[in-house]
Amino acid sequence: VQLVESGGGLVQAGGSLRLSCVVSGSTFSINTIGWYRQVPGKQRELVASITGGGGSTNYADSVKGRFAISKDNAKNTVYLQMNRLKPEDTAVYYCNTNGVVVHTGRYLVVWGQGTLVTVSS
Repeated sequence: VQLVESGGGLVQAGGSLRLSCVVSGSTFSINTIGWYRQVPGKQRELVASITGGGGSTNYADSVKGRFAISKDNAKNTVYLQMNRLKPEDTAVYYCNTNGVVVHTGRYLVVWGQGTLVTVSS
């Protein structure tokens, strides 16, 4: 199972970006999938997550009301719509999922390679 992120870049404060994360590889039953971010010298932190069925979402307090996570099962893709971006949102954003490989029953935790989001003031 692989995760490939895209959509990062440079944006001015107040602007918007949409990150995408495509899940590929073995058929995978997702428990949760979401986005984390990390800045140098700090721990990686959860930004937003969504359950495999899409029925439940979770957001960091710092992004509530500005970011929205969604999932397109037909495209095996999860999105993070980021609005009203602030300089403090600058970080490398990582896609993360955990779940079970269907044909083996093996439980996996998978990380993407990360995509850089830079918000200028």
